[in-house]
Amino acid sequence: MTLATLRLNKNEERRLRGGHLWIYSNEVDKQASPLKSFEPGQQVLVESSQGKPLGVAYVNPQSLICARLLSQGQTPFAQRDIEQRLQQALALREQLFEHPCYRLVYGESDLLPGLVVDRFGDHLSVQFNTAGMEALREPVLAALEKLLAPASILLRNDASVRQLEGLPSEVECVLDQSPEDVELVENGVRFVAPLASGQKTGWFYDQRPNRAWLRDIVKGKRVLDVFSYVGSFGVQAGAFGASEVWCNDASELALEKAHENAALNGISDRFNTLHGDAFAALRQLKEDGQRFDVIVVDPPAFIKRKKDQKEGIQAYRRINELAMRLLEPGGYLLSGSCSMHMPREELLDIVRAASRHIDRHAQILAEGMQGADHPVHPAIPETRYLKAVLSRICRA
Repeated sequence: MTLATLRLNKNEERRLRGGHLWIYSNEVDKQASPLKSFEPGQQVLVESSQGKPLGVAYVNPQSLICARLLSQGQTPFAQRDIEQRLQQALALREQLFEHPCYRLVYGESDLLPGLVVDRFGDHLSVQFNTAGMEALREPVLAALEKLLAPASILLRNDASVRQLEGLPSEVECVLDQSPEDVELVENGVRFVAPLASGQKTGWFYDQRPNRAWLRDIVKGKRVLDVFSYVGSFGVQAGAFGASEVWCNDASELALEKAHENAALNGISDRFNTLHGDAFAALRQLKEDGQRFDVIVVDPPAFIKRKKDQKEGIQAYRRINELAMRLLEPGGYLLSGSCSMHMPREELLDIVRAASRHIDRHAQILAEGMQGADHPVHPAIPETRYLKAVLSRICRA
């Protein structure tokens, strides 16, 4: 099969030669290879302005990132290539994790751009987030079945990024009937997560190493988990010996699952939930005179687009300050941010500024990022999105 050619403008191949996988529409020689001549998801041979082959990519003329490199070869990317990439991804996770509970494929970092696969033992939650990966849907699913023989595969193709690619939003079982809940083990703690009705793929594996920080600081302590979802931080805090745990979330379903997870780990007698908006909940807790020794603030992305940066940073500052006002002197604050558009240094400055505003002193004890099942592609800064800061908040 002969591939159509996508030719780049002069000197635009330098990022690709440095390992990057993305091609922007303004980098394409539109006279030599008009973008409108390609179908969304079509594979092409990428060439430099001198006609030297750079590799095979898939194209979406509707997207600002109009192409993503799949390989450095010159033949179509097929099931055998997908199998090889999946095997490579699996080998890493099996080396690092005792239980088969992890992000198996993290898009570009696993050289499968646009694909996300989360593994919950025998069950898989899969996202095809680009037109190019959607076009490879059948060979990807076949390769997953061949490699893992899963009991079920659920497609969580309801991420907002699919709209930018001109793709429909859908949730669909493609292998057997996926269970409503899946079981997982993280940091030695058991959980159930809602697979089809939960957020994203059902669980947030990325915070795993930062949740492990709690093991050393929560014994005998009163803990508050804000934006708790199904209790991922809070239940682990209880399992690690916290004397009392409170979980706050806006989703009643999530808090129901949090109670289930508390029961699974034998901490129901020390576990409480608080339903409602996080900002309002923290203000109410302050009015009620509540105090905590450890507080976790891990909100959804307050900065979804670069233009939201100023407003988003203010929201992070407000929520961290509200949390600090609830801390006992010398208490611990674990602050998270999954906003790709917020620099790591900004979160540190938010902790500093919030502490100074209430005449406290923040001691930074640890900085974290996403876990090893979300490896960073060194040429693509966007793959390093998660930030976590553990600090001790003292009297100034």
